[in-house]
Amino acid sequence: MTNQPRIAYVLDPRFPGGTSAAVAGEIAAIRPLVRPEVHAVTSRMFTGQSLSPALAGALEAAGIDAAWDAPVIAADTVILHNPAFLKFDKTLGRRIVARDLIVVTHENFLRPGGADGFDVAGCLDRIDRGTLALRKTLAPVSAHNRTTVTDWVGRNGLPPGWSMAADDWFNICDFPLMPPTDAPRDRRGRHSRPGFEKFPPRAVLDLCFPRHAETNVILGAEVLMEDEASATHWQLHPFGGLDLPRYFGMIDFMVYFTAPTWQESFGRVLAEAIAAGKVVISDAATAAGFAGAVVAARPEEVDEFIRGFIAEPERYAAQVRLAQATLSRFSAEAFRVRFAAATGLARKAAA
Repeated sequence: MTNQPRIAYVLDPRFPGGTSAAVAGEIAAIRPLVRPEVHAVTSRMFTGQSLSPALAGALEAAGIDAAWDAPVIAADTVILHNPAFLKFDKTLGRRIVARDLIVVTHENFLRPGGADGFDVAGCLDRIDRGTLALRKTLAPVSAHNRTTVTDWVGRNGLPPGWSMAADDWFNICDFPLMPPTDAPRDRRGRHSRPGFEKFPPRAVLDLCFPRHAETNVILGAEVLMEDEASATHWQLHPFGGLDLPRYFGMIDFMVYFTAPTWQESFGRVLAEAIAAGKVVISDAATAAGFAGAVVAARPEEVDEFIRGFIAEPERYAAQVRLAQATLSRFSAEAFRVRFAAATGLARKAAA
């Protein structure tokens, strides 16, 4: 064990959505290989000082205590998740010393239309000035995320010593697989963390969750719950207001569109729905990252797709089975192989 490379994670662990869930999955996946350090950063992006529930559970299971706001973080490989947490800070606020720094780019560097997704240049500069490392690498989480990062780099460049990872640092999606129903009904649902950017315009929501649907369950609906004119045929629940098994038991179709100025970098909630045995419908760009596992549609086509699957239950089941088969590319074992190659653990094992 003493000859293993030292691995350290760095993140603001208060992210309520995909970042914390992704890191929680990584900690569980790599624990058979290495015991990493986990460094929690108190950035100005959030208030309070508590771990997200998913990350807290993963660390407890692994027997790891998070270290808060260490002034110096030293390891062979430091993995910094989601640099966007620094967008309201002036400095990194600590010194990172490593052979390799891997910056996992959970948030897209560019939005639809080409505007910066956040203060990318500022965040990378804070990391660059706060780090002494032989190599600094940007690691996209998906094909679409990679496109936004490479396009941003093409416009703005990178400081000396930075490079792009050859392979994606993908989200682990090792969820229990549930069988599809043999009698799908027009029961629709949507799940995301709250935020205006996560929700499409009202006209799109009306198309996707119409009055004639048997059920419309929207989880993470704080934005809609504040609107007194919210549709009475929508069942609105706050983020975390339903546990996921109960939520998925209420729907047969997951319909997911976002604001036109926002594009998911991966879409972990869609993978969760696939594993739960549901047909998932989303925009073409989001669906492209799932290799046929997500049905690509425009909002005005959603009704037609749902009617078709209900009329042909065997096609519904076939779509779910196809979708679940694609999740194997996001397995914990596949990630361990990726992780071992990136951190030098594979070289140690071969020596």
